[in-house]
Amino acid sequence: MNQLEQTLAAFDAANAQDPNIEIVDGKKIPKELIYSQRMTEQLRKFLPEASEVLQLAARSQHICRWKIPRTDYPMDRQGYKKWRMDLAVFHGETAGQIMQETGYTEELIQRVKDLLLKRSLKRDDEVQALEDVICLVFLEFYLDDFASKHDEAKLIDIIQKTWNKMSAAGHTAALKLPLSNNMLALVTKALQ
Repeated sequence: MNQLEQTLAAFDAANAQDPNIEIVDGKKIPKELIYSQRMTEQLRKFLPEASEVLQLAARSQHICRWKIPRTDYPMDRQGYKKWRMDLAVFHGETAGQIMQETGYTEELIQRVKDLLLKRSLKRDDEVQALEDVICLVFLEFYLDDFASKHDEAKLIDIIQKTWNKMSAAGHTAALKLPLSNNMLALVTKALQ
């Protein structure tokens, strides 16, 4: 294996420890492992020529996320924002430690951390591409489940916020996703 493959495999080994399980095609798969694989697959579709650091950032977007539960924070907007920021730092540190073990330079490790922290969103093409992929994965794989837990007004607000984070290329890709009829109708309503 080359350095990139070795590092992605190490990210996968870390995410395979997730005690939270998702059923995919009848198989039990650790939740963050399947999420990271979906991120990589979506990145390949969205940006086939993605740089090595963007590939690393996409695969480590939620690395070991279960170690910092949402329930450890106040259940309000400030608590949510603090949780998300702490997660981004944690993901960067966790990915950085693995990258250091597989021989990456401090410069490349810092770049992955910057991508995971979404530094310069809308101004940095790679940060924007990562955000687009995150949004595409959410819309394709997680919106249906999210919809079952929230009312339509909340869903429309979330879809609109998601859409606003995306680039024009992200919007084009989103409109081609294989969404269920219900989710397609919801997205269409949110964009009117």
